[in-house]
Amino acid sequence: MRLVVKVGSSTLTHKTGKMNLARFGALCRVLGDLANAGHEVVLVSSGAIAMGVSKLRLNERPSDIPTKQAAASVGQSELMYMYDKFFSEYGHTVAQILITGDDFSHTDRLFNFKNTVNRLLSLSAIPIVNENDTVSTDEIKVGDNDTLSALVAVNVGADLLVLLSDIDGLYTADPRKDENAVLIPHISEITEEVESLGGGAGSSVGTGGMKTKLAAAKIMINDGRRMVIANGERPDDLYRIVNGEAVGTLFERGDSHA
Repeated sequence: MRLVVKVGSSTLTHKTGKMNLARFGALCRVLGDLANAGHEVVLVSSGAIAMGVSKLRLNERPSDIPTKQAAASVGQSELMYMYDKFFSEYGHTVAQILITGDDFSHTDRLFNFKNTVNRLLSLSAIPIVNENDTVSTDEIKVGDNDTLSALVAVNVGADLLVLLSDIDGLYTADPRKDENAVLIPHISEITEEVESLGGGAGSSVGTGGMKTKLAAAKIMINDGRRMVIANGERPDDLYRIVNGEAVGTLFERGDSHA
């Protein structure tokens, strides 16, 4: 299986904004083990700005572009250092790929991106993709890593995209506000009713919420591919997801098995 896993800032950091080392280690162990089992793993990772904010000792996530770019520049090196440290403990080599939304619409750059990912996977390396926040502007950025991960999954021909979030999946209402909210196990089409279940941004350290995850699901379903939203607090659930067990919310077009 060619698997793309997206992990958000809220999964990689504590509420204090500092790195969640236990979560980093568990995620890298599971992904490394899946690679050992023969799966091709691509990781789309948020966290550069959040880590930059922590390392620069800023009181909160910046709202202005120059400070965001400065934080991303500081945090991206820290992010890759952590991944290299943890993955190397399990015998895996990682590679950094920074990309902007403009690259997906530029034929030559997109071709080179696909070739690079394919070659890295053939060399048993684990590509780690993030938006190039240091140079991204409103005109060229994707804007959130949920959408970015779907674009990556489609363009590298992934069998499955897993979005690891701070919630178990898509609910009938916000479970943090409504105790009667029920997890929806399967979605075959992104209708207006489904889109209405998407809220605003999630945690204070991230940019995505359910709205961006549903946008990613729409991209995947329209391309006939599968996507799962699962809770990043339980990286071991990735084993069950890859084995086809019901975890979180599965987005899969009704005719996918046809």
